[in-house]
Amino acid sequence: MYDVIIIGSGPGGYVAGIRAGQLGLKAALVEKDDRFGGTCLLRGCIPTKALLFNAKLYQQFLHAKEFGITYKDLNLDLKVVQQRKNKIVLKNAKGVEFLLRKNKVETFRGFGTLESPTSVRVRGDSGEEKTLEGRHIIVATGSEPKAFPSIKVDGKHVITNNEALELDTVPKSLLIIGCGAVGVEFGSIYARFGSKVTLVEMLPQMLPLEDQEVSAELERSFRKQGIAVMTGTALEKLDIKKDGICATVKNSTDGKTSSIHAEKILIAVGRSPNTTGIGLEKLGIQTDRNFVLVNDFMQTSVPTVYAIGDIIPRQQLAHLAFAEAHVAVEHVAGRHPRPINYDLCPNCTYCDPEVASVGLTEKEALARGYQPKIGKFPFQANGKAGILGEPEGFVKIVSDQKFGEILGVQIIGPHATDLIAEACAAINLEATAEDLAHTIHAHPTVSEAVGEAAHAAFDLPIHI
Repeated sequence: MYDVIIIGSGPGGYVAGIRAGQLGLKAALVEKDDRFGGTCLLRGCIPTKALLFNAKLYQQFLHAKEFGITYKDLNLDLKVVQQRKNKIVLKNAKGVEFLLRKNKVETFRGFGTLESPTSVRVRGDSGEEKTLEGRHIIVATGSEPKAFPSIKVDGKHVITNNEALELDTVPKSLLIIGCGAVGVEFGSIYARFGSKVTLVEMLPQMLPLEDQEVSAELERSFRKQGIAVMTGTALEKLDIKKDGICATVKNSTDGKTSSIHAEKILIAVGRSPNTTGIGLEKLGIQTDRNFVLVNDFMQTSVPTVYAIGDIIPRQQLAHLAFAEAHVAVEHVAGRHPRPINYDLCPNCTYCDPEVASVGLTEKEALARGYQPKIGKFPFQANGKAGILGEPEGFVKIVSDQKFGEILGVQIIGPHATDLIAEACAAINLEATAEDLAHTIHAHPTVSEAVGEAAHAAFDLPIHI
């Protein structure tokens, strides 16, 4: 009898296993893949960011003469790029396997389904079955790319992020449907590798969940880089040709249609929870649009069964799954975990320029009845950003005019996904914009822009 059985070894599942071992619980983990780590490690966060780094490095070499560095020949070998990416993924997967073993988590290979509120059936590739008994179960089965019902992913002309990660040649042209994190990240990768990239988004702005000013700045930067962006535009029809695809798109403002020809089309319209066929209906677990409903401690409508990560109706983020795993396991262990404040979960998009945010946008603050006071500072005025040759973007701080408390921070620019950590800590500690302004930031660093934005909330920035 196990204290907890975990289905899935993605960011939520493997962290749940490790935490369970640390707390002295007897844990079992079931994984259908031949490696641990889930989508994030094997087909998402880690390999995508590896390709993004290569793309950025290649772009820097293309502009090396601006920095006084000359060379005779410069070539991109995508096969070698892929080999490096795969090496990184393999190392991380082995690391997860080691950590599970170190924390005495017993692992089982196969497809796990809920048999009862306290048992999981594991079916191996060869058809053999085994039933595991446990006092609690944590379901962490992750998600998969959404697809249009009428469009078949053939892996050649029509691809998802899974296939986009494995290309061994750079497509001459690439149409991307969807301007969320996946779409803009792959747009950055392949545009820098040399593809003619077109991004199409049905909603009025890129990165629809981000601040409007941030999205507008990203669109401006993408256009400057030669990436075509079509917002407020929907895919109407797709024809597969021998040499690629022909897409018909329609603008929602004027109703006009246009045709886009490309070698490949990447469908990046979100992700669907992997909840089909895992036994939720058998146990009567409540769902909504295939997402599992949970309480503050990640318990489903069946108290012994918990759900975390991409299968619950929250942001589908690896670091959020980490946090949810801690809450679920600590609740299983009889501790009293603090429920997650989802407003304080940072969003990070690793396109170029990077985008990161935490807390409320200006629009959201107004909607919640606050009187927001804004402080904004451009990286154009930051010395370190100039040294890096990355002067685009800004830091925007949204604070409460009445009490000065920081409500949200949005960043677009160099190292935005690292800089957001300071904002996360500040908001979590209920700091004010004045507190942040009085915090000494080292010079020269891009983090100075955060301090300057705090000063700007009082109309007292130094360097603009």
